[in-house]
Amino acid sequence: MSHPLHQNPSTPITPRGTTTRRGFLSLSAGTASLAALAACGGTGGGSASGGGGDTIAFWDMPWGEPAYNTAAEKLTTTYKPTGENLPAEYQTVQWNNFTQTFASAIASNTGPAVSTGGGFQAYQYAEQGAIAYADDLLETFKTDGIYDDFLPGTIEPFKSADGYVAVPTQIDMRVWWYRKSIFDQEGLTLPTTWEEYLTVATTLAAKGYSAYGTGAGAGNFNGSQGLVTMLINNGGGFYNTDNELDCVTDRNIETLDFVAQLRSAGIIDPAAVSYTTDNLNSQWRDGKVAMGIFGAGLDNEIGDTSGDLRVATPMAGPHGDLGCLQYLNNIMMYKNTPSQASSEAFLLYWFKNYGTLFQQKLLNGLPVLQSVVDLPEFQAEAQKAEIIKTWQPIGKTFAATGNVVSARAAAIDGGQALNEFAQTVLSGGGDSRATLEKLQKDIEAL
Repeated sequence: MSHPLHQNPSTPITPRGTTTRRGFLSLSAGTASLAALAACGGTGGGSASGGGGDTIAFWDMPWGEPAYNTAAEKLTTTYKPTGENLPAEYQTVQWNNFTQTFASAIASNTGPAVSTGGGFQAYQYAEQGAIAYADDLLETFKTDGIYDDFLPGTIEPFKSADGYVAVPTQIDMRVWWYRKSIFDQEGLTLPTTWEEYLTVATTLAAKGYSAYGTGAGAGNFNGSQGLVTMLINNGGGFYNTDNELDCVTDRNIETLDFVAQLRSAGIIDPAAVSYTTDNLNSQWRDGKVAMGIFGAGLDNEIGDTSGDLRVATPMAGPHGDLGCLQYLNNIMMYKNTPSQASSEAFLLYWFKNYGTLFQQKLLNGLPVLQSVVDLPEFQAEAQKAEIIKTWQPIGKTFAATGNVVSARAAAIDGGQALNEFAQTVLSGGGDSRATLEKLQKDIEAL
């Protein structure tokens, strides 16, 4: 398991930008203990089940500044159930050591009835038998009109052989950004293909700018996530169309060869392999990076209010492919609940009203509902609105080029195998085929 496993929460996680992605995406290296504890725990209701028997316990993560959790708690306690449905209670669960928090609580039947959490958490607990599938809830969404409000491709990744393990709530993307003032100064136009990008990036490198801003130092998952985006952009990924692990493909080799060309041309900063998140942010903030792959909140992450940092146009790969890495944060339900009907009734209320959190600009992620995207408060965040418009439709999950996301993705995302892969590629430590062969073996060993 992983935290995203790209978000290894061994250190406290702050709620902004690239660190926030951790929250969006999976469970950390402590997942082995989580799996063991969860396997020991029952899933039936008890006196402490999901909220003490008379309430639905909703555990939520810090998805923004502290004001987010304050507002989310108010939204929860404002809920007025009808009929025999139970009210909800709210609890904030910090990212630091959150895997252990969930594991011990679920093992002792003192866990939540509903929660957010790591992006792969639902898949993992489903395999442990702890998840209450969301199929009935989604049928209610269809009747209520909410189902059709979800952005295309956001619900489907949660479908397993046994049912939908969760419902998406936020999107976390890895997209290309650029600094407009540098492009204007150098008289450059945005590239729309890799070939054009190589020409533009070579020009920028000659002027002393990094045109592939990245980092793979301690705690920085940008390097690995950027490379996954490049693989997807060239029609590659870690799986084949039969959803079997298949890293050593012609498209993946071609992508790494292209990255090697970027490194040889000085387009990638040689020191990037050791850049921490703070180092990389400083490079962007100081105007040393002209172009690079980052999360949806780069401008917020480095405090840019000038509008100089812009989301770039998607670039077609050598064979015309378009694509990028997309993570889906979600809400899940647990079998350990005083009332499954009450859990579902609360989530129906939550999705009808959670747009208010975006109106208050309290969430760092991107919304999954078109009605929320259309809110003037969200549209006012021009770069995020542009990402939803141009990048989200081509976003793909960690399952690319397959279509089945499962708990195994957590063992890859942000894990040591992927981190070592990124460091090898960015430092030029081996030929492309050999690097991918090692990645395949390292993932299989997980």
